[in-house]
Amino acid sequence: MSTSGTAAGPPQPTAARRGRPRDAAVDRTVIETVLRLIAEGATFGELTVEGIARAAGVGKATVYRRWSGKDALLLDVLAEVDGAPELAISGVLRDDLIAAVEFIRRRSLAKRESALLRTMVTEARSNPGLWRRYHDTVVTARRRLLIGLLEGGITSGEIRPELGADLDLLADMVVGPVLARATLRPDAPLSPDLAEHVVDTLLDGMRPRD
Repeated sequence: MSTSGTAAGPPQPTAARRGRPRDAAVDRTVIETVLRLIAEGATFGELTVEGIARAAGVGKATVYRRWSGKDALLLDVLAEVDGAPELAISGVLRDDLIAAVEFIRRRSLAKRESALLRTMVTEARSNPGLWRRYHDTVVTARRRLLIGLLEGGITSGEIRPELGADLDLLADMVVGPVLARATLRPDAPLSPDLAEHVVDTLLDGMRPRD
């Protein structure tokens, strides 16, 4: 993967396209309703198509004309707010890694995005099929971006080449601290300098040794 330019955009919506032409305003209303309900504390398992339609002020048939069920709707919600980060790659490893971690930190501070993230962690246990689709459409794009940055660091000599044997582990180490605080320790601080602190600590351990 190239590390120049910007990351790929959000995954394409997965909703069924059939019947009469769709009203984008209705789509937006339903998606925003799901986000609001999740931000207010509802888990995705607790939501029903009937309840979503009622809260959105539309008929149940209107929702089913657009989405085959809750899973398809959630994937469109994820495509709306949880796509790959749009990062301008500078070619400076430290700056680019900080930007990638900062994207996660800012998402974790936003109420609806952090609630959606916690919902997906829960769904990973109870709905492995939905988690796999989320992973394939959202997580994979982010990991490609991050692994591309790490590969560039090895090429430039800023990361020891032997660490390239397990780039997945390095990627987990970069994003893990913020994700752990966002999902497992929601009361832990996400300070403005957290991304810099995480990246500098990791780069210090990954640099070539004299």
